[in-house]
Amino acid sequence: MDTVPEENVSATLTVAVPSSRVYAVLADPTTHASIDGTGWVQEAVDRVPLTEVGQLFRMDMYHPGHPNGDYQVFNEVQVADPPRAIGWRTGYDPKGDGHLEFGGWFWRYDLTPLGPSGTEITLTYDWSAVPQSVREYLRFPPFGPEHLGNSLRHLAEITGPTPRP
Repeated sequence: MDTVPEENVSATLTVAVPSSRVYAVLADPTTHASIDGTGWVQEAVDRVPLTEVGQLFRMDMYHPGHPNGDYQVFNEVQVADPPRAIGWRTGYDPKGDGHLEFGGWFWRYDLTPLGPSGTEITLTYDWSAVPQSVREYLRFPPFGPEHLGNSLRHLAEITGPTPRP
């Protein structure tokens, strides 16, 4: 895992799968619980494939440190460039009135095609836009260093052949 202090973390894995297949799996919110390396993502509430910037999709989550344990996040697609990149920022509806707030962190997958049947996948979690007020009560990143690598290995298992070293 590569780390840029206090701003983002990323990990990279090469798979023997075309980038279009990897992108299709990432654009399907129903696969996100299986990809997640923390076990926090439980189930997609919105099951429509991710196709455009600005699209919202909700996920049911669980974290033992969350005040309610179970909670829901809203994600807004920020990057939709098939088959090269997809990413979203995470937010929530604090009052339950449909007014979303975003904390300043986002997830991004960059896919580099390696011929017709290989892809280098880089997963980045970026919290550079998190305001200081949020950093005072949430630690970033909120997961251990193994999370991104676990997520990439899960993604590789879902998309097809075994990852290449």
